[in-house]
Amino acid sequence: MDFAAALRTAWQKRDSLLCIGLDPDPARFPTPLTGQPKAIFAFCRAIVDATADLVCAFKPQIAYFAAQRAEDQLEALIAHIHARHPGVPVILDAKRGDIGSTAAQYAEEAFARYRADAVTVNPYMGRDSVEPYLAWQGKGVILLCRTSNPGGADLQNLDVGGEKLYERVARLAAAEWNADGNCALVVGATFPAEIARVRALIGDMPLLVPGIGAQGGDIAATVAAGQTADGLGLAINSSRAILYASADEDFADAARQAALAAREAINACRAAPRAGR
Repeated sequence: MDFAAALRTAWQKRDSLLCIGLDPDPARFPTPLTGQPKAIFAFCRAIVDATADLVCAFKPQIAYFAAQRAEDQLEALIAHIHARHPGVPVILDAKRGDIGSTAAQYAEEAFARYRADAVTVNPYMGRDSVEPYLAWQGKGVILLCRTSNPGGADLQNLDVGGEKLYERVARLAAAEWNADGNCALVVGATFPAEIARVRALIGDMPLLVPGIGAQGGDIAATVAAGQTADGLGLAINSSRAILYASADEDFADAARQAALAAREAINACRAAPRAGR
């Protein structure tokens, strides 16, 4: 699956800019799943099956699986998404950052072992830390740019020759590193002014935008700052507010209602006409 094409198709076919982050925390699972073998897979599968028609992508966070020694369940989950919901891109949120042969192994992990369609990467070690991912034709490389955490400003806002460091990353990603059109950037919803600045620098390149929901990012400001002229261009991520909408047996149904509300809240802010509207 070509990530850029799949993401654009998902935006249009599902009339959605919503990405659901899959951050499974067994301590927050409903009682019927407590202590069950493969509970992480069962929880995430139920969420995925309840919401797949409402999203443009799913974003499993690898640390939540690895901390529970559940990498096999992550593999099974991504395989399930591809088999049951073809056309929905899977972004492996790994934020890998290394160079040379180590970066190549991380790329192999993301794209061959887990069969993700895209992976998040930390570009702050420079071009040679990014190139091993770019070598995988059709796979998305989503580079950290202006992250949603307050401490991101400690480094990302530093002046580097008359521009901020995150602006330099945005320009490099949009030009020199994006020869095959498979790059995207992470910019947090908590900083809409920076979203607008990045959009001005990169044209129509996709943005993965975490920070709505539990982190408090403003949907209207995010959409206004980041959407492209055709009302697309964004994968706006929500995780906890959807995953844990209910702690009871109805958790999947509650997740669907939360996802539907988030999608509609996003769509209400989009400027361009959309399919079926």
